[in-house]
Amino acid sequence: MSDRTPAGQFLDAAIDLLQRIRDEEAGPVAAAGTLLADTVADGGRLFAFGAGHSSLAAQDLVYRAGGLALMNLLTVPGVVGVDVRPATLGSALERVDGLAGVVLESSPLRAGDALIVVSLSGRNALPVEMAVKARELGVKVIGVTSVAYAAQTTSRHSSGTFLKDHCDVVLDSRIAVGDAELTLDSVPAPFAPASTVATTALLQAVVATAAAVLADRGIEPPLLRSGNVDGGHEWNARVMDRYADRIFYRH
Repeated sequence: MSDRTPAGQFLDAAIDLLQRIRDEEAGPVAAAGTLLADTVADGGRLFAFGAGHSSLAAQDLVYRAGGLALMNLLTVPGVVGVDVRPATLGSALERVDGLAGVVLESSPLRAGDALIVVSLSGRNALPVEMAVKARELGVKVIGVTSVAYAAQTTSRHSSGTFLKDHCDVVLDSRIAVGDAELTLDSVPAPFAPASTVATTALLQAVVATAAAVLADRGIEPPLLRSGNVDGGHEWNARVMDRYADRIFYRH
């Protein structure tokens, strides 16, 4: 029996999104996972970036049990989350031209690395410029975005382009413009966003692919274990010591 409560409707919508992603994004997920595996095998480093709530999916990849130890968070002060005051400052900073270039100049990114850029709309200056400038450095870029925004909104970057236009691989989260899955006659605005569900699932599918590709090549994936299981801390210490020159969140 179908659950027609708002909670049930939202969960059904999230399940439908995940099924679409599974069926329609298999090719890009495989390509993104292979790109990460190639980067690890070739001695490169891995980075993830997102602004505002898009940062949640990026953060979910970093220092994560079951995740790749080499994944580092690329941070931009004021836009990583809603802990900044006022919270609206982060949204404003996303629209500032030139900010991404300054951040990348001060970051450890170099040619041969890979950068994941998460931006639901892909329309703001910061994620667009982040992808453009990173590729100019010789960094491979994986973009996670809703392609629908490019068809239904206008870019806020001076080039008139979107994040999807500057990536080596694009992962489409399939989120509808507005990021709200539910409507009710008694509620004046659409509600119940699902972009975090979709983007985190997409990226964990990419990491799973990367780990399997590395293993198929005879390379042990540099994975972390939970610190809450016996031996987890010791395992992680060995992995992080082995890859110390490619891990930046320890310093």
